[in-house]
Amino acid sequence: MQQVRGVVAKAKGEPVSIETINIPDPGPGEAVVAISACGVCHTDLHYREGGINDEFPFLLGHEAAGVVESVGEGVDSVAPGDFVVLNWRAVCGTCRACTRGEPWYCFSTFNATRKMTLEDGTELSPALGIGAFADKTLVHAGQCTKVDPSARPAAVGLLGCGVMAGLGAAINTGNVGRGKSVAVIGCGGVGAAAVAGARLAGAGTIIAVDLDPKKLEWATNLGATHTVDAGAGDVVAAIQALTGGNGADVVIDAVGRPETWKQAFYARDLAGTVVLVGVPTPDMVIPDIPLIDVFGRGGALKSSWYGDCLPSRDFPMLVDLYQQGRLDLDAFVSEEIALEDVEAAFTKMHDGDVLRSVVVLS
Repeated sequence: MQQVRGVVAKAKGEPVSIETINIPDPGPGEAVVAISACGVCHTDLHYREGGINDEFPFLLGHEAAGVVESVGEGVDSVAPGDFVVLNWRAVCGTCRACTRGEPWYCFSTFNATRKMTLEDGTELSPALGIGAFADKTLVHAGQCTKVDPSARPAAVGLLGCGVMAGLGAAINTGNVGRGKSVAVIGCGGVGAAAVAGARLAGAGTIIAVDLDPKKLEWATNLGATHTVDAGAGDVVAAIQALTGGNGADVVIDAVGRPETWKQAFYARDLAGTVVLVGVPTPDMVIPDIPLIDVFGRGGALKSSWYGDCLPSRDFPMLVDLYQQGRLDLDAFVSEEIALEDVEAAFTKMHDGDVLRSVVVLS
């Protein structure tokens, strides 16, 4: 066992604190990872606010890259010294999704079974099974994906959650291809990544929709060909006007509210695709849409889980594209901060001042 610093949420709605964390030696199938960098994600704030569950205290942080320090019995996929991006979908290989050849939907993903604790022995709940706002963390070895060790940790670590969710919503779930038209509603971190994904996939028209001029500027820098101020008029009509009156081939809702999902539904072309990647709250319901419209417009209504990614396939490929200058992951890093700055970063994120604050540890 060893002791490190970590950012802990002890109670609902209370400011986070830096605590001493006990990290056990890795058990079978597990790995201890020294964290190099970890992004500040909305999901971490949801944990702090009790929006995920009430299993306090939480060890926050999950969008991370680092170096494997040690591994447990039976681990041969990674070794000490490997530079890895952490993921929260360590596929099992045996569930019904995996055995039918769709491991990106794995219904039985792995986490470490040994528990990290506070100094007094209180067990911690690691955010998304990772807990990477810490000098080191314990994860399942399947949560570690080896990538190019020369890549910038602050940038590639963001593939661990939000950036991958957005890129994958366009490329994997939306199946955006060359010449397609795409609209992205909501251009925070995930939506901006969906814009970047659409550009990477060769989309011809990429429409960014948001209320905030700053976010529209971010989206433009990442590849949007047109912008729509959502507060200036009818969003559906604006998207249709930019697509020959037809609507976009793929519309991605990166907000996750009934009103934005309804906009996405009607802003797509006939036989087009709607992708929901913004996470709704439990009280939200599908808006009142006539069933004949669902039938008559055809196409597909999809939800995107983690960008429907397969980390072992997607992370190395995307890091290589980043290294080649074809995917600007650096654009998502608004600032580099210390562990002590996480609470302030939550405020900046909530206020829309940053795409990502990234905690840099080494």
